[in-house]
Amino acid sequence: MPKILFVNSVCGIGSTGRICTDLYDLAEKNNYECCIAYGRNKAPKKYNTLKIGNIFNVYAHVLLSRIFDMHGFGSKIATKSFLKKVDKYQPDIIHLHNIHGYYINVKCLFDYLKKHPQIKVVWTLHDCWAFTGHCAYFTYANCNNWIKDDCRKCKYKYSYPKCSLKSNSYKNYIHKYNNFVGVQNLTIVTPSKWLKNLVNQSFLQNYEVNVINNGIDLNSFYKEKLNVETKINILTIANVWEKRKGLDEIIKLSQIIDYDKFNLIIVGISSSQSELFPRNVITIERTKDIHELRKIYNNADLLFNPTKEDNYPTVNLEAQACGTPVITYDIGGTKETLFSKESKIVKDFEEFIHMIENFDLKKNKKDINVDLAFIDKNVKMKEYIDLYDKILDKGK
Repeated sequence: MPKILFVNSVCGIGSTGRICTDLYDLAEKNNYECCIAYGRNKAPKKYNTLKIGNIFNVYAHVLLSRIFDMHGFGSKIATKSFLKKVDKYQPDIIHLHNIHGYYINVKCLFDYLKKHPQIKVVWTLHDCWAFTGHCAYFTYANCNNWIKDDCRKCKYKYSYPKCSLKSNSYKNYIHKYNNFVGVQNLTIVTPSKWLKNLVNQSFLQNYEVNVINNGIDLNSFYKEKLNVETKINILTIANVWEKRKGLDEIIKLSQIIDYDKFNLIIVGISSSQSELFPRNVITIERTKDIHELRKIYNNADLLFNPTKEDNYPTVNLEAQACGTPVITYDIGGTKETLFSKESKIVKDFEEFIHMIENFDLKKNKKDINVDLAFIDKNVKMKEYIDLYDKILDKGK
């Protein structure tokens, strides 16, 4: 039975952590033995796991990132100890996810992968960190230094992974180039065509790149028949609200919206941020209750996603699965997440305002149709199983 080792910053929590456990479950059903290596928080007990380092290792790595901007190059002792466990496990496939996150030394990791060419490597990029000198995203900063000058002039050192002192982006870029290039049997996966196009412009361009979209659990997100309200419910939701997610535009919207005609519902807001909004606004802190979230989506007449920086936002998928159209900007892979004809791309905030002023409340949300195969996580996860089968067959 072939073995797969998943490597990610977390296990079973957050979007990437849940992707790992979902892949684990499906791979086991398809006759793979699995293990998840992770660096932070706790893992669900039902999974075979390997912990990389400890909380002290994470704090030391955070400090290295904050002061010297050397994210990904700490945790050397923890990583070497982990790689000894990898030797004992002897995986046929190592599936990397987020290798940033203050827990693993990428030089040690990739030196190991280069010395063990018999191991097939799949690397799912959930953002752009792998081919920049610092940041996970750069569109909000309108920066293309990673193409033009090897990240010599970083515009985004205060973004994740935050650096408070002198930028080390150029050296980071060179170190990543030297470490990440030249791994045999490595296949890259991106959740969007947008990110694939960026990878093909980067120093990772010689690797095979496959697009496998993220999916959602259709047993959790679906249409429900709810009472029709007289007002139009505008929903906006984010895991963490900040400028790059469009917080400024949501504040602006709350100040000009006609509350006789609209309800504005903001999910994911912190208690301190809720004070920025008029009392008419319905603010809801971050919720992990899927049933509550599904009800929120179903009660909404439209989802406004004002993100300025994103790869393949699953909130758009969840809303449409619940019959709620999405209005968003053409940023990153957002356009690729729109599957209903009622969902729209707008060029700016003014166009969004014009659109909602002409919104037809009489339209029955049950008439909104989405090809659910495009967003079903079970369908998408099966594409990974097909990829595992393919790359193992190549070695026979």
